[in-house]
Amino acid sequence: MTTLDKIKFWGDHHNPKWLVFFRIALGMALVWKGIAFILNLNVLADFLHDTGLTESISASVSISVLADLIIALHLIGGVCIAFGLRTRLFCLLNLPVLLGAVFLIGLKESVLKPYSEIWLSIIVLVAIIGFLIEGNGQFAVERDITETTTG
Repeated sequence: MTTLDKIKFWGDHHNPKWLVFFRIALGMALVWKGIAFILNLNVLADFLHDTGLTESISASVSISVLADLIIALHLIGGVCIAFGLRTRLFCLLNLPVLLGAVFLIGLKESVLKPYSEIWLSIIVLVAIIGFLIEGNGQFAVERDITETTTG
């Protein structure tokens, strides 16, 4: 049994029921940020341009693709995480986005600034890592699907 299999086995068998509420809140927070990015697409595009991530290829194309990717990962991933459908997969897919948010925002803005969103990014990053290990939990759509097909 590999280390990843051991982590998956432990996460599947040690899920307190109260953790489901945090998984749902995490999914709703990701959906909320995805909607906020849609409503403020120009701010996201300006931020991506200011970070210098898009210098190597065409700036307008890469900013558009990155912004669309971030929005899609937040919206689709947030809904799937909230419902408990492929939680580990969508946590893994959202991990690079959140690492970028924490380190790019953390390097650009002050952490001690009032109403700084770096704290929300750090909390969501920690929750994403936690649910990457923990998995779906007790009440999940994926668990119901596998129980009805196997039993």
